[in-house]
Amino acid sequence: MAAVIPERARPFLIGGGGLVALVGVWWIAAATVLSEKEIPTPAGVVAEFGDTGFDFYRANFTGTIEEAFLGFLWGNGLALVVASVVLLVPFMEKVIMQVAVISYCLPLVALVPLLYVVLGPPEPGDPSPTAVVIAAISVFFTTVVGAVLGFRSADRTSLDVVSVYGGGRWQQMRRVQVVAALPSIISSLQIAAPTAFLGAILGEYIGGLDRGVAPALINSAQNLNAERAWSIMFACAAVAGLGYALFGLLGRLVAPWATGKVV
Repeated sequence: MAAVIPERARPFLIGGGGLVALVGVWWIAAATVLSEKEIPTPAGVVAEFGDTGFDFYRANFTGTIEEAFLGFLWGNGLALVVASVVLLVPFMEKVIMQVAVISYCLPLVALVPLLYVVLGPPEPGDPSPTAVVIAAISVFFTTVVGAVLGFRSADRTSLDVVSVYGGGRWQQMRRVQVVAALPSIISSLQIAAPTAFLGAILGEYIGGLDRGVAPALINSAQNLNAERAWSIMFACAAVAGLGYALFGLLGRLVAPWATGKVV
């Protein structure tokens, strides 16, 4: 009789199988048709991790993660405040949403050197202000839209009940709309976590830092060290994926009703 795979294990098995297949295709391609394109094999990337050592990745990733964290806090904090203003002062919605759209449409690659000129280089040992601002801008639009849509999803009857008992807009938002918006807000933060990290990396490319993910990538490219560049890339994917997974777990704990499961 065939074994029954538990429902919770199926996503992990499917994801693991897809990952194994992807690595297999990469290995075969790197060893055959792409052998002359400086594409390292998975074994070469793993060996680079071992040869370089954990200290290299810790030293370069710590500062970038700090920049991403600060940008994440500033960008999402401002987005949530702005979304709350839309509820309390409805006529401001069009202006605020236009500002959010403009922030999303800004060409960040062109904005980085301008911010670097305005903010200046970082002090030794301090995070790059340019990277922090780019990380904040990267997450602002997604969280504003997610929060506003979440606030709007509040049950009209519940809002009327609060109003009947003498509650104003602030009470409606605190007691009903914030609860209704939690799944949407957490989903927005889940997307913002890897976005902030990637934004911080982009902000580092202008220079002024001795350590960081972007300087490490630039150094690898200048030295034509393909294995190290690829190992840094996969380390970036792991950090971004971890941030995404943590907020996914937070969503299950804080808003279990959004998944149809009760904890």
